[in-house]
Amino acid sequence: MYAFLKACVTLRIVEPTLKDMRRLLPLFFAGIILLIACKPEPSATNNPQKDTQATVYNTIGEIVKLDNAMDDYLAPGSKIQILGEGFNWSEGPVWIETGGYLLFSDVPENTIYKWKEGEGINVYLKPSGATGLQENSSGEGSNGLMLDGNGNLLLCQHGDRRIAQMNTTPDNPKPQYVTLADNYQGKKFNSPNDLAVYKDGSIYFTDPPYGLPNWENSPLAELDFRGVFRVDTKGLVSLLTDKLSLPNGIAFSPDYSICYVNVSDPSNPVIMAYPVKEDGTFGEGSVLFDTKPIMVDGPGLPDGLRVHPSGVLFSSGPGGILLISPEGKHLGTINTTQATANCCFDARYEYLYMTADQYLLRVPIVH
Repeated sequence: MYAFLKACVTLRIVEPTLKDMRRLLPLFFAGIILLIACKPEPSATNNPQKDTQATVYNTIGEIVKLDNAMDDYLAPGSKIQILGEGFNWSEGPVWIETGGYLLFSDVPENTIYKWKEGEGINVYLKPSGATGLQENSSGEGSNGLMLDGNGNLLLCQHGDRRIAQMNTTPDNPKPQYVTLADNYQGKKFNSPNDLAVYKDGSIYFTDPPYGLPNWENSPLAELDFRGVFRVDTKGLVSLLTDKLSLPNGIAFSPDYSICYVNVSDPSNPVIMAYPVKEDGTFGEGSVLFDTKPIMVDGPGLPDGLRVHPSGVLFSSGPGGILLISPEGKHLGTINTTQATANCCFDARYEYLYMTADQYLLRVPIVH
Protein backbone atom coordinates (compact mmCIF):
# COMPACT_ATOMS: atom_id res chain seq x y z
CA MET A 1 0.00 0.00 0.00
CA TYR A 2 2.89 2.32 0.81
CA ALA A 3 4.35 1.62 -2.70
CA PHE A 4 0.99 2.46 -4.30
CA LEU A 5 0.72 5.82 -2.51
CA LYS A 6 4.33 6.67 -3.24
CA ALA A 7 3.78 5.91 -6.92
CA CYS A 8 0.75 8.22 -6.99
CA VAL A 9 2.80 11.04 -5.54
CA THR A 10 5.73 10.38 -7.89
CA LEU A 11 3.49 10.33 -10.95
CA ARG A 12 1.45 13.27 -9.54
CA ILE A 13 -1.75 11.47 -10.40
CA VAL A 14 -4.85 13.38 -9.37
CA GLU A 15 -7.36 11.96 -11.82
CA PRO A 16 -5.74 8.75 -13.07
CA THR A 17 -6.52 7.47 -16.54
CA LEU A 18 -7.32 3.82 -17.29
CA LYS A 19 -3.75 3.42 -18.54
CA ASP A 20 -2.35 4.87 -15.34
CA MET A 21 -4.49 2.58 -13.22
CA ARG A 22 -3.31 -0.47 -15.15
CA ARG A 23 0.28 0.58 -14.50
CA LEU A 24 -0.44 0.91 -10.77
CA LEU A 25 -2.48 -2.27 -10.25
CA PRO A 26 0.58 -4.51 -9.79
CA LEU A 27 1.89 -2.12 -7.14
CA PHE A 28 -1.52 -2.02 -5.45
CA PHE A 29 -1.78 -5.81 -5.19
CA ALA A 30 1.84 -6.06 -4.09
CA GLY A 31 1.01 -3.65 -1.26
CA ILE A 32 -1.99 -5.71 -0.18
CA ILE A 33 0.11 -8.89 -0.08
CA LEU A 34 2.79 -7.06 1.89
CA LEU A 35 0.28 -5.88 4.51
CA ILE A 36 -1.08 -9.41 4.97
CA ALA A 37 2.40 -10.86 5.28
CA CYS A 38 3.50 -8.27 7.82
CA LYS A 39 0.39 -8.36 10.03
CA PRO A 40 1.56 -9.36 13.54
CA GLU A 41 0.28 -12.58 15.07
CA PRO A 42 -1.67 -12.25 18.33
CA SER A 43 0.67 -12.58 21.32
CA ALA A 44 0.21 -13.43 24.99
CA THR A 45 0.76 -9.82 25.98
CA ASN A 46 -1.91 -8.27 23.75
CA ASN A 47 -4.49 -11.01 24.20
CA PRO A 48 -6.18 -10.58 27.61
CA GLN A 49 -7.28 -14.22 27.68
CA LYS A 50 -3.66 -15.35 27.43
CA ASP A 51 -2.04 -12.64 29.56
CA THR A 52 0.14 -14.36 32.12
CA GLN A 53 2.51 -11.46 32.79
CA ALA A 54 2.75 -10.79 36.55
CA THR A 55 1.85 -7.41 37.97
CA VAL A 56 4.86 -5.25 38.72
CA TYR A 57 4.62 -3.86 42.26
CA ASN A 58 6.49 -1.00 43.87
CA THR A 59 8.79 -2.04 46.68
CA ILE A 60 9.73 -0.78 50.13
CA GLY A 61 12.31 -1.51 52.82
CA GLU A 62 14.92 -4.27 52.79
CA ILE A 63 15.79 -7.73 54.08
CA VAL A 64 18.31 -7.66 56.93
CA LYS A 65 20.15 -10.98 57.43
CA LEU A 66 21.78 -11.64 60.79
CA ASP A 67 22.27 -15.39 60.43
CA ASN A 68 22.81 -17.67 57.41
CA ALA A 69 19.67 -19.58 58.43
CA MET A 70 17.76 -16.55 57.12
CA ASP A 71 18.45 -17.83 53.59
CA ASP A 72 16.22 -20.83 54.29
CA TYR A 73 13.22 -18.49 54.39
CA LEU A 74 14.05 -15.44 52.27
CA ALA A 75 16.17 -15.67 49.14
CA PRO A 76 18.96 -13.09 48.84
CA GLY A 77 17.70 -10.09 46.89
CA SER A 78 14.03 -10.65 47.80
CA LYS A 79 11.91 -7.50 47.55
CA ILE A 80 9.08 -6.36 49.80
CA GLN A 81 6.14 -5.62 47.48
CA ILE A 82 3.50 -2.96 48.11
CA LEU A 83 0.07 -4.44 47.36
CA GLY A 84 -1.96 -1.52 48.69
CA GLU A 85 -1.65 1.66 50.72
CA GLY A 86 -3.63 4.51 52.24
CA PHE A 87 -5.23 2.59 55.10
CA ASN A 88 -5.74 4.02 58.57
CA TRP A 89 -4.25 1.06 60.47
CA SER A 90 -4.10 -2.30 58.67
CA GLU A 91 -4.27 -5.45 60.79
CA GLY A 92 -5.20 -9.12 61.13
CA PRO A 93 -4.45 -10.68 57.71
CA VAL A 94 -5.77 -14.17 56.94
CA TRP A 95 -5.44 -16.20 53.74
CA ILE A 96 -8.58 -17.80 52.26
CA GLU A 97 -7.29 -20.71 50.22
CA THR A 98 -10.68 -21.74 48.79
CA GLY A 99 -10.95 -18.42 46.98
CA GLY A 100 -7.26 -17.59 46.58
CA TYR A 101 -7.47 -14.22 48.33
CA LEU A 102 -6.39 -12.36 51.45
CA LEU A 103 -8.60 -10.64 54.02
CA PHE A 104 -7.34 -7.97 56.41
CA SER A 105 -8.81 -5.42 58.80
CA ASP A 106 -8.61 -1.64 58.84
CA VAL A 107 -9.41 -1.32 62.53
CA PRO A 108 -10.32 2.40 62.87
CA GLU A 109 -12.37 2.27 59.66
CA ASN A 110 -14.52 -0.67 60.86
CA THR A 111 -13.79 -2.44 57.58
CA ILE A 112 -12.40 -5.70 56.25
CA TYR A 113 -10.73 -5.53 52.85
CA LYS A 114 -10.13 -8.26 50.30
CA TRP A 115 -7.02 -8.49 48.13
CA LYS A 116 -6.72 -10.88 45.20
CA GLU A 117 -4.03 -11.14 42.56
CA GLY A 118 -5.20 -9.46 39.38
CA GLU A 119 -8.19 -7.82 41.09
CA GLY A 120 -6.53 -5.56 43.65
CA ILE A 121 -8.24 -4.41 46.86
CA ASN A 122 -11.96 -4.06 47.50
CA VAL A 123 -14.20 -3.62 50.54
CA TYR A 124 -15.17 -7.06 51.78
CA LEU A 125 -17.21 -6.36 54.92
CA LYS A 126 -18.42 -3.19 56.65
CA PRO A 127 -19.14 -2.91 59.54
CA SER A 128 -16.59 -5.48 60.63
CA GLY A 129 -16.42 -5.11 64.41
CA ALA A 130 -18.56 -2.26 65.68
CA THR A 131 -22.05 -3.28 64.66
CA GLY A 132 -24.09 -1.34 67.21
CA LEU A 133 -24.11 -4.19 69.70
CA GLN A 134 -22.47 -2.03 72.40
CA GLU A 135 -24.17 1.25 73.26
CA ASN A 136 -20.89 3.00 74.15
CA SER A 137 -18.73 1.38 71.52
CA SER A 138 -15.41 2.84 70.47
CA GLY A 139 -16.52 2.44 66.86
CA GLU A 140 -13.45 0.39 66.00
CA GLY A 141 -13.88 -2.66 63.82
CA SER A 142 -12.33 -6.09 63.60
CA ASN A 143 -8.70 -6.74 64.43
CA GLY A 144 -7.42 -10.32 64.31
CA LEU A 145 -9.01 -12.69 61.80
CA MET A 146 -8.73 -16.47 61.57
CA LEU A 147 -10.48 -19.50 60.07
CA ASP A 148 -11.77 -22.30 62.26
CA GLY A 149 -11.47 -25.97 61.34
CA ASN A 150 -14.66 -25.77 59.26
CA GLY A 151 -13.54 -22.77 57.23
CA ASN A 152 -15.70 -20.24 59.10
CA LEU A 153 -14.32 -16.74 59.56
CA LEU A 154 -13.56 -15.83 63.17
CA LEU A 155 -13.21 -12.18 64.17
CA CYS A 156 -11.83 -10.28 67.13
CA GLN A 157 -14.33 -7.41 67.23
CA HIS A 158 -13.05 -4.37 69.09
CA GLY A 159 -16.22 -2.31 69.09
CA ASP A 160 -18.50 -5.21 70.03
CA ARG A 161 -15.92 -6.51 72.56
CA ARG A 162 -16.30 -10.14 71.56
CA ILE A 163 -15.04 -13.12 69.60
CA ALA A 164 -17.52 -13.70 66.81
CA GLN A 165 -18.04 -16.10 63.95
CA MET A 166 -19.42 -14.86 60.65
CA ASN A 167 -22.41 -17.11 59.98
CA THR A 168 -22.08 -16.99 56.21
CA THR A 169 -19.36 -18.51 54.04
CA PRO A 170 -16.23 -16.42 53.42
CA ASP A 171 -17.15 -16.18 49.73
CA ASN A 172 -20.61 -14.77 50.58
CA PRO A 173 -19.91 -12.26 53.36
CA LYS A 174 -22.67 -10.50 55.28
CA PRO A 175 -22.46 -8.61 58.59
CA GLN A 176 -24.23 -11.40 60.45
CA TYR A 177 -22.43 -12.95 63.41
CA VAL A 178 -22.66 -15.56 66.13
CA THR A 179 -21.14 -14.53 69.48
CA LEU A 180 -18.64 -17.15 70.68
CA ALA A 181 -17.43 -15.25 73.76
CA ASP A 182 -18.05 -11.74 75.08
CA ASN A 183 -17.42 -11.90 78.84
CA TYR A 184 -15.50 -13.56 81.62
CA GLN A 185 -17.49 -14.32 84.78
CA GLY A 186 -20.14 -11.83 83.71
CA LYS A 187 -17.75 -8.96 82.99
CA LYS A 188 -17.27 -7.74 79.43
CA PHE A 189 -13.95 -8.23 77.74
CA ASN A 190 -11.82 -5.16 77.10
CA SER A 191 -11.40 -5.63 73.34
CA PRO A 192 -10.35 -9.04 71.98
CA ASN A 193 -7.34 -8.38 69.80
CA ASP A 194 -5.85 -11.52 68.25
CA LEU A 195 -6.62 -15.23 68.25
CA ALA A 196 -5.33 -18.70 67.40
CA VAL A 197 -7.19 -21.99 66.97
CA TYR A 198 -5.95 -24.99 68.96
CA LYS A 199 -5.91 -28.52 67.55
CA ASP A 200 -9.18 -29.43 69.35
CA GLY A 201 -11.00 -26.39 67.95
CA SER A 202 -10.68 -24.26 71.08
CA ILE A 203 -9.96 -20.57 70.48
CA TYR A 204 -7.16 -18.84 72.39
CA PHE A 205 -7.24 -15.04 72.36
CA THR A 206 -5.74 -11.92 73.91
CA ASP A 207 -7.70 -9.07 75.48
CA PRO A 208 -5.75 -5.78 75.74
CA PRO A 209 -7.58 -2.43 76.03
CA TYR A 210 -6.68 -1.10 72.57
CA GLY A 211 -10.27 -1.07 71.37
CA LEU A 212 -11.55 0.92 74.36
CA PRO A 213 -11.73 4.72 74.39
CA ASN A 214 -8.68 5.99 76.36
CA TRP A 215 -7.32 2.43 76.40
CA GLU A 216 -6.30 1.37 79.92
CA ASN A 217 -7.93 4.45 81.45
CA SER A 218 -11.29 3.76 79.86
CA PRO A 219 -14.30 4.07 82.15
CA LEU A 220 -15.89 1.30 80.08
CA ALA A 221 -13.41 -1.33 81.29
CA GLU A 222 -15.04 -3.98 83.49
CA LEU A 223 -12.02 -6.25 84.00
CA ASP A 224 -9.12 -4.96 86.07
CA PHE A 225 -6.54 -6.99 84.09
CA ARG A 226 -5.64 -7.77 80.47
CA GLY A 227 -5.90 -11.49 80.03
CA VAL A 228 -5.21 -14.35 77.69
CA PHE A 229 -8.34 -16.51 77.44
CA ARG A 230 -9.55 -19.78 75.98
CA VAL A 231 -13.07 -20.56 74.79
CA ASP A 232 -13.61 -24.28 74.26
CA THR A 233 -15.87 -25.95 71.73
CA LYS A 234 -18.77 -25.88 74.22
CA GLY A 235 -18.45 -22.14 74.78
CA LEU A 236 -16.81 -22.28 78.21
CA VAL A 237 -14.43 -19.35 78.77
CA SER A 238 -11.37 -19.84 80.98
CA LEU A 239 -8.53 -17.51 81.96
CA LEU A 240 -5.05 -18.71 80.98
CA THR A 241 -3.01 -15.84 82.43
CA ASP A 242 -3.62 -12.36 83.82
CA LYS A 243 0.09 -11.57 84.35
CA LEU A 244 0.81 -9.76 81.08
CA SER A 245 0.50 -5.98 80.87
CA LEU A 246 -0.49 -5.76 77.20
CA PRO A 247 -0.93 -9.21 75.58
CA ASN A 248 -1.30 -8.96 71.84
CA GLY A 249 -0.40 -11.50 69.11
CA ILE A 250 -0.82 -15.21 69.77
CA ALA A 251 0.16 -18.38 67.88
CA PHE A 252 1.02 -22.04 68.44
CA SER A 253 4.12 -24.03 67.63
CA PRO A 254 3.58 -26.57 64.81
CA ASP A 255 2.99 -29.39 67.33
CA TYR A 256 0.76 -27.22 69.56
CA SER A 257 3.02 -27.83 72.57
CA ILE A 258 3.94 -24.14 72.93
CA CYS A 259 1.74 -21.06 72.79
CA TYR A 260 3.55 -17.83 71.95
CA VAL A 261 2.12 -14.53 73.19
CA ASN A 262 3.50 -11.12 72.22
CA VAL A 263 3.54 -8.30 74.75
CA SER A 264 3.28 -4.85 73.16
CA ASP A 265 4.27 -2.93 76.28
CA PRO A 266 7.07 -0.45 75.42
CA SER A 267 8.56 -0.99 78.88
CA ASN A 268 8.52 -4.79 78.49
CA PRO A 269 8.31 -5.66 74.75
CA VAL A 270 8.79 -9.42 74.83
CA ILE A 271 7.71 -12.63 73.13
CA MET A 272 6.47 -15.10 75.75
CA ALA A 273 6.43 -18.89 75.41
CA TYR A 274 3.94 -20.98 77.41
CA PRO A 275 3.92 -24.78 77.47
CA VAL A 276 0.39 -26.05 76.77
CA LYS A 277 -0.75 -28.78 79.14
CA GLU A 278 -2.91 -31.76 78.19
CA ASP A 279 -6.02 -29.98 79.49
CA GLY A 280 -5.28 -26.93 77.32
CA THR A 281 -4.13 -24.67 80.16
CA PHE A 282 -0.78 -22.88 80.35
CA GLY A 283 2.28 -24.01 82.23
CA GLU A 284 4.85 -21.57 83.57
CA GLY A 285 5.75 -19.05 80.88
CA SER A 286 9.20 -17.78 79.95
CA VAL A 287 10.61 -14.99 77.78
CA LEU A 288 11.61 -16.37 74.38
CA PHE A 289 12.89 -13.06 73.03
CA ASP A 290 13.21 -9.54 74.41
CA THR A 291 12.97 -6.85 71.73
CA LYS A 292 14.00 -3.97 74.00
CA PRO A 293 17.70 -4.08 72.96
CA ILE A 294 16.71 -3.66 69.28
CA MET A 295 14.14 -0.88 69.74
CA VAL A 296 16.59 1.43 67.93
CA ASP A 297 16.23 -0.69 64.77
CA GLY A 298 12.97 0.94 63.76
CA PRO A 299 9.37 1.61 64.72
CA GLY A 300 7.10 -1.10 66.09
CA LEU A 301 6.56 -3.45 69.02
CA PRO A 302 5.78 -7.16 69.35
CA ASP A 303 2.28 -7.32 67.92
CA GLY A 304 0.98 -10.08 65.64
CA LEU A 305 2.91 -13.22 64.76
CA ARG A 306 2.75 -16.47 62.81
CA VAL A 307 4.80 -19.67 63.08
CA HIS A 308 6.38 -21.34 60.06
CA PRO A 309 6.09 -25.17 59.81
CA SER A 310 9.80 -25.30 60.68
CA GLY A 311 9.01 -23.71 64.04
CA VAL A 312 10.56 -20.31 63.22
CA LEU A 313 8.49 -17.37 64.42
CA PHE A 314 7.64 -14.49 62.08
CA SER A 315 6.79 -11.79 64.59
CA SER A 316 6.20 -8.09 64.28
CA GLY A 317 8.67 -6.02 66.25
CA PRO A 318 11.09 -3.10 65.93
CA GLY A 319 11.76 -2.50 62.24
CA GLY A 320 9.14 -4.82 60.79
CA ILE A 321 8.89 -8.62 60.95
CA LEU A 322 11.50 -10.46 63.04
CA LEU A 323 12.50 -14.06 62.30
CA ILE A 324 13.10 -15.80 65.62
CA SER A 325 14.21 -19.43 65.98
CA PRO A 326 12.37 -21.72 68.44
CA GLU A 327 15.44 -21.32 70.66
CA GLY A 328 15.06 -17.54 70.70
CA LYS A 329 17.77 -16.55 68.20
CA HIS A 330 17.15 -13.49 66.02
CA LEU A 331 17.87 -14.65 62.45
CA GLY A 332 17.04 -11.39 60.70
CA THR A 333 14.38 -8.80 59.99
CA ILE A 334 12.04 -8.05 57.11
CA ASN A 335 12.53 -4.30 57.49
CA THR A 336 9.32 -2.69 56.25
CA THR A 337 10.39 0.73 57.64
CA GLN A 338 6.90 0.88 59.19
CA ALA A 339 5.27 0.01 62.50
CA THR A 340 4.14 -3.44 61.42
CA ALA A 341 1.03 -4.90 63.03
CA ASN A 342 0.71 -8.46 61.81
CA CYS A 343 1.46 -11.05 59.15
CA CYS A 344 0.30 -14.36 57.70
CA PHE A 345 1.36 -16.97 55.15
CA ASP A 346 -0.62 -18.24 52.21
CA ALA A 347 -1.57 -21.93 52.24
CA ARG A 348 1.51 -23.01 50.28
CA TYR A 349 3.96 -20.82 52.20
CA GLU A 350 4.96 -19.04 49.01
CA TYR A 351 4.42 -15.55 50.41
CA LEU A 352 4.33 -13.74 53.73
CA TYR A 353 1.65 -11.04 53.78
CA MET A 354 2.17 -8.11 56.16
CA THR A 355 -0.06 -5.33 57.47
CA ALA A 356 2.19 -2.35 58.20
CA ASP A 357 0.48 0.86 59.28
CA GLN A 358 -1.03 2.26 56.06
CA TYR A 359 0.33 -0.55 53.86
CA LEU A 360 -0.49 -4.06 52.75
CA LEU A 361 2.81 -5.75 51.84
CA ARG A 362 4.15 -9.16 50.89
CA VAL A 363 7.49 -10.86 50.38
CA PRO A 364 8.22 -14.20 48.66
CA ILE A 365 9.19 -17.07 50.96
CA VAL A 366 11.56 -19.93 50.13
CA HIS A 367 9.44 -23.08 50.05
